[in-house]
Amino acid sequence: MLRYVRVKLFFATLISVLTINIEAKEQRVYQYTKADGSVVFTDTKPAHHRFKLLKYDCYACQVNSSVNWHNTPLFPDKFKQHIQQASAKNKLDIALIQAVVHAESAFKPQAVSRVGAQGLMQLMPETAKELGVTNAFEISQNITAGTQYLASLLIQFNGDISLAIAAYNAGASNVRKYHGIPPFKETQHYVKRVNILYQRYALANNSQ
Repeated sequence: MLRYVRVKLFFATLISVLTINIEAKEQRVYQYTKADGSVVFTDTKPAHHRFKLLKYDCYACQVNSSVNWHNTPLFPDKFKQHIQQASAKNKLDIALIQAVVHAESAFKPQAVSRVGAQGLMQLMPETAKELGVTNAFEISQNITAGTQYLASLLIQFNGDISLAIAAYNAGASNVRKYHGIPPFKETQHYVKRVNILYQRYALANNSQ
């Protein structure tokens, strides 16, 4: 019996260690350039290439985030020209675009999430392709497409900003399914944080 317990504990510990290692690995994204000039993104550390570590996930999505969203530094002047152009084209509040960029990538153009979302507004490759994006890491393309997508969500949800933000995070189908903000902890935190950032960017822009 004791031997059985020890064996059981050994395998439980082994599985736990493997799970931790896998999760840690998934949180790391490496970028390197091959000899032919093509750029590669991988979760495996390159052995024979110079690489850039892009350890990243949605900035405002972490349920247990220690960030104080009421006083974390803002970036009202970053990529402002691109944001203003996208705002005018899609008739969307500049502060809302800034809030989503901040929440998604903390204004890091090269950000890549563990699920493959890319760039400032963390566009999934399929969404980016549908919106005509050829390079999701190019600032103008990413902001233009992300703003267009956000504007379309606002139309879908009759101008309800919280529902549009929830859909940006969890998908429009989930918002419709639950007839409101989905009961996902990540999404609920995300919506609250983006709304805080939205209000703060609006105040910051008005004071300039």
